[in-house]
Amino acid sequence: MCFAAIYVKSAHAPGIVTAFYRMVIGSVVLIIPFLIYQIKSGWKLPLKGVLLAIAGGFCFGGDMCLWSTAVVMTNATLPTLMANMAPIWVGIAAMIFFREKNSWVFWGGLAVAFGGVVLLASKDLFNSNGILQGAMLGIGAGLFYATFYMVSQPGRKLLNTLSYVSIFTFSAALLLLVAMFILNYHFTGYDLHTKMMFLGIGVGVQVCGWLLINYSQGYLPATIVAPTLLGQPVLTAMLALAFLNEHLTARHITGGIIVMAGIYAVHYSRKKSI
Repeated sequence: MCFAAIYVKSAHAPGIVTAFYRMVIGSVVLIIPFLIYQIKSGWKLPLKGVLLAIAGGFCFGGDMCLWSTAVVMTNATLPTLMANMAPIWVGIAAMIFFREKNSWVFWGGLAVAFGGVVLLASKDLFNSNGILQGAMLGIGAGLFYATFYMVSQPGRKLLNTLSYVSIFTFSAALLLLVAMFILNYHFTGYDLHTKMMFLGIGVGVQVCGWLLINYSQGYLPATIVAPTLLGQPVLTAMLALAFLNEHLTARHITGGIIVMAGIYAVHYSRKKSI
């Protein structure tokens, strides 16, 4: 999963185009095993589960629109970090819609995370380097991803891993297709290097990455999976340094560590309360 931003940044195409081909290639790879499984099982797909998977795909597509655009605009690390603030939005939404009570650890983590965001973007408020815009797009992507998470939780109880991933990937591709038409992006004319990036992110990230995550969730507790996934921005930063020659300043590194600490505190507080 950590290679996602590397593929987007390396492709010679707008971020939304790379995200579109990520979902299209993922759908093509998944369609045959999905159909085989459904034929063998007698097409036992609960309507509610299908609708939740479609809704989750639209949310994921919105996440991809903002996140991929931010990666191309700024760098691979910052938008990925901002998008991983999704647990904060899940906690706030659960408090508003489900009347869950959050502990002082949650609110402390929230304050720490936003303090890190302020540190990250404080010197870029009036700069034209796109850092602030990229951070804001990343936060917006995190909101979409939080919604995807909330929709997927009940949806995964109704559908198996293969069915859920296949349906949400296809519906995300449809939303990105609409975005492509609205923004008048080209579907063809990209060089071989870019096509290889499309293939890598579609097969390696969308198919293998998501199937492995959903599979692990069936065997490992959420208290293990969720904090482990928080390492994604860290590994993305290392990969960006190695493959993209991106260099983060001391302020960005410090701010990123603070944000990660805040997100982890939010995770810890919510898992303790479940």
